[in-house]
Amino acid sequence: MKSLKKQRRIQVIALATLALVISTVLIGYAMRDGINFFRSPSQVVAEPPAPTEVFRIGGLVEEGSIVRGQGEAVSFRVTDGGATVPVVYTGVLPDLFNENEGMVGTGRFVDGVFQAQEILARHDEEYMPAEVVDALKEQGVYKEPDAGS
Repeated sequence: MKSLKKQRRIQVIALATLALVISTVLIGYAMRDGINFFRSPSQVVAEPPAPTEVFRIGGLVEEGSIVRGQGEAVSFRVTDGGATVPVVYTGVLPDLFNENEGMVGTGRFVDGVFQAQEILARHDEEYMPAEVVDALKEQGVYKEPDAGS
């Protein structure tokens, strides 16, 4: 009788372990494309990622760099004060997208150009993504927003 209970207990533990491993693998498989790492322009220039890697880049849109092509094509440069990366994007830009303003783009770095699939712009005068603030602080060009506004 005792060996039967012991055998059942081992079977239940083995089944629970197998279910845990399978669920962990399925969750990891489902999230493989949902995780995008953030890089500053300096990091992209120093260590260019593979052309197949999707990641996020953020910084300030360089002044005088926005060039609108035919249709919805737009090219510009994003900088963190230390390096500049050219960006191309086809689509409608957010209303608050402007020169000298913070932005974050998701896409791939192919042949020295960041090909954006999505562009996000700050939503008010004081908001800037934490990753962009950190990158600008590392470069020593971050300016604190005015406390009175």
